[in-house]
Amino acid sequence: MSAPAKLAHFVLRTSDIERLAAWYCTVLEAKVVHRNKAIAFATFDDEHHRIAFLDRGFDKDPDPESNGVDHVAFTYESLGDLLSTYVRLRDEGIMPERTINHGMTTSMYYKDPDGNRIELQIENFDDPQDGVEFMNGPIFEQNPIGVLFDADELVDRFEAGVPVSELVQQGES
Repeated sequence: MSAPAKLAHFVLRTSDIERLAAWYCTVLEAKVVHRNKAIAFATFDDEHHRIAFLDRGFDKDPDPESNGVDHVAFTYESLGDLLSTYVRLRDEGIMPERTINHGMTTSMYYKDPDGNRIELQIENFDDPQDGVEFMNGPIFEQNPIGVLFDADELVDRFEAGVPVSELVQQGES
């Protein structure tokens, strides 16, 4: 058996391709690489496309309580990258709906114009196995969701030089 090498892309159905593509291009610093009446493709790296927007052909919004994807997550290289993205988006009026330290990640959740949720995150451990061990430890057992945090306060503490290891730690070691 072979596991996939990477997540290639995801596609969102929408009744407003222009609005949704513009939002994702702003949030992910992506660019549209192809657009026609029915679909737009965008990327933020060297992949030909990471996200696409498909015209559903009608204006009625889907039921937000229906089964389906809850959110899609994007990982940044560092806490500095995540926080600078937060500041850039905040300054453009795009605010996260929730900011939470899950223990193994520090995450910011946003809703796109159609109500889809995306998570912008960093890994809190250098070694993925440490994240798995955290998930099987007592802190995660007591609280598998995580701890809310104030993003502006985290920015201030980061800019004040508080060590990243302290900023991303959830609970006692």
